Amino acid sequence: MIAEEETARGGEESENYFVSMTDMMVGVLFVFIIMLMTFALDFRRTTDVQEDALKVAQEVAAKLDALDGDVRAELARMNDVERDRRAMLLDIRSQLATEGLSVQIDEANGVLRLTEDAVRFQPARADLVDRNRDNVDKIARVLAQVLPRWVPCRGGGEPSCRRTEGAALETLFVEGHTDATGNDGDNWQLSTARAVSTYRELITVMPELRRLLNSRHEEVVSVSGYSSTRPIDPRSQREAWDRNRRIDLRFVMETEDRQGLRQILKMTDDMRDEITRLRAASGAAR
Repeated sequence: MIAEEETARGGEESENYFVSMTDMMVGVLFVFIIMLMTFALDFRRTTDVQEDALKVAQEVAAKLDALDGDVRAELARMNDVERDRRAMLLDIRSQLATEGLSVQIDEANGVLRLTEDAVRFQPARADLVDRNRDNVDKIARVLAQVLPRWVPCRGGGEPSCRRTEGAALETLFVEGHTDATGNDGDNWQLSTARAVSTYRELITVMPELRRLLNSRHEEVVSVSGYSSTRPIDPRSQREAWDRNRRIDLRFVMETEDRQGLRQILKMTDDMRDEITRLRAASGAAR
């Protein structure tokens, strides 16, 4: 029999697990800049700077200024993506409110949380019944109305693509969760089954959701299950278990990570070359 996990896992794990490579590389790049500046300052203190060495240092300073501008522009672009995702989530929540449905938004992680007031599963069950099914139908209709403005491509034959007004939606994950009672192995299957049953209801009511594609021509709507590993209420109480048996909708935006990563790697290669030149000039000046 499918059951929920035996013991509660303490604390809520961080849900922002879609860390882009660009974000990580920007952090590494800042460390690299600090190291380079430290080297340059030490170089000026410990050497009798000759004309060639001074010229190298000036070139490095100019490149650092340009690099600083590039990094700030990249961070501004990321802020724009977060702003657009927030606007999309607020629009969905507003339209659901007109349908009499209250949901919660986790802006930092791009999550629309279907609380127990919207979709509640019975223990060890993954089926949608009565009011739960009706509420998922409302969500399907609102998603079908809002999401087309945020997806770059449409299916149904040869994909047709266009530029979105803001950031483009890459994936909408329908995420299933369990409470912290029962068997862990069964809970993984149960959480996934809850996500799948919700997904099937969404596309049954609004089949056009399957025609929404990202820039790689992949279907935007997908599913995932997390057992009891991401509770929103870690307490070992019935009230907490009711809250944790839930569905989350996680919206992941396209951020052109590959292009940004190539640019940052080129910047780090250029800075590495400049360090080599500074070292050579330092040796000549001694």
